[in-house]
Amino acid sequence: MSHPAPLLSVVIPVYKAEHCLDELYRRLKTALESISPEFEIILVEDCGGDGSWQAITRLAAADARVRGIQFSRNFGQHYGITAGLDHCRGDWVVVMDCDLQDRPEEIPRLYARAQQGFDVVLARRGKRQDPLLKRFTSWLFYRLFSYLADIDYDGQTGNFRIMSRKVVVSFLRMREQLRFFGGLVQWLGFPTDSIEVAHAERFEGNSTYTFSKLWKLAAETIIAYSDKPLRLAVRFGFMMAFFSFCYGMYILGHALLYGSPIPGWNSLIVSLYFIGGIIISILGIIGIYLGKTFDESKKRPLYIVRRATFDEHVD
Repeated sequence: MSHPAPLLSVVIPVYKAEHCLDELYRRLKTALESISPEFEIILVEDCGGDGSWQAITRLAAADARVRGIQFSRNFGQHYGITAGLDHCRGDWVVVMDCDLQDRPEEIPRLYARAQQGFDVVLARRGKRQDPLLKRFTSWLFYRLFSYLADIDYDGQTGNFRIMSRKVVVSFLRMREQLRFFGGLVQWLGFPTDSIEVAHAERFEGNSTYTFSKLWKLAAETIIAYSDKPLRLAVRFGFMMAFFSFCYGMYILGHALLYGSPIPGWNSLIVSLYFIGGIIISILGIIGIYLGKTFDESKKRPLYIVRRATFDEHVD
């Protein structure tokens, strides 16, 4: 049995958020009903080990517009977004986080701006309500990502945005294993605008994006989006060869003019270790790219659904 497509879908990856979900649903319901009663809320539970799934099933039982998906294990935030987009049906789709730092009250503003001819409208955060270390690591991540991935990515925008159905359809055609939602949407190139929004404090708890997780995401994302690290390694290799040639000419000239002194072991050993380290590093970069190519060649599914509050094969 098919159901008419709602006007709006809201896709939210959920991780360790059992105490946020009731408040999130209440505020979403109020915000979305100010636009249209025809909406759906898709909550993708990423196996955080708390009571989030029980809360989702309770909300889905009380309101059929809430649709829950639970993964078989923890796959990660960007895979949760992909799963939600795979199962959403709305003409317009909002993606946001579950911790209420993305304020549901901003959705009507995003929708209104999208009606002015934009396929994507980003929520650009003003003053972020995050600890200083979190703000600094995020800033560093986006600067490094923009440079190495050759994408001018705005670090003041997170996942919070609204997209048209054709953007979602185009996004879902890209099934690579390494996923960075914001970068993929920007690569699509659809008409995009942004609005300034207030960034709220977390409703409860602390961010699960630790420093190590953020830099793991940075490394994987850069490798997925660009071969610039390889090109930089080649440039560095040529630069080292040029300086070595210049230094060789200097040694030759010095020997012709002043004779050849006994070479020092210290400089020789340091040079060997330095060049050896560069070679190993470059081989390591190549190895990482080959490993990711091998992972892509397996064609494994991006995620596995353990259960859902709806029949995912019906719609």
